[in-house]
Amino acid sequence: MKTNPPFEIVLVEDNPSDAKLTIMALKEGKIVNQIVHLKDGEEALNYIFCEGPYATREMVNPIVILLDLKMPKINGIEVLRKIKADERTKSIPVVVFTSSQEDPDVKECYELGVNSYIVKPLEFDQFSQVVMDLGLYWSLLNHVPE
Repeated sequence: MKTNPPFEIVLVEDNPSDAKLTIMALKEGKIVNQIVHLKDGEEALNYIFCEGPYATREMVNPIVILLDLKMPKINGIEVLRKIKADERTKSIPVVVFTSSQEDPDVKECYELGVNSYIVKPLEFDQFSQVVMDLGLYWSLLNHVPE
């Protein structure tokens, strides 16, 4: 695994509208990191672990993963479980960014090692502000191991 500091923000989101709004808010917040949008849990695991269509990708951990929970193929909880169970990826900060306010989801995510659990605001302005704050914190303020 490469030891350079990570620069990518990985967004795992199946809803095209939420993905577009998230990417737009990150850019509006002057986040210059590369944003990789993955559309479901299966694609996310392939990307993170350099498998399938991403087998030739150099395994460099992202600076943060923004993870939706309710997705097709493989849900966000399973993605989180696999990331946190692997020595190569368990230190990647994962922020669950989802519409689910269900207490069992929140509890399970924290038991699996999520770094933060944020419920998506319904109003556009609040949604944008939350995403900009997330981007600033994880890309500028948080210090990750090299």
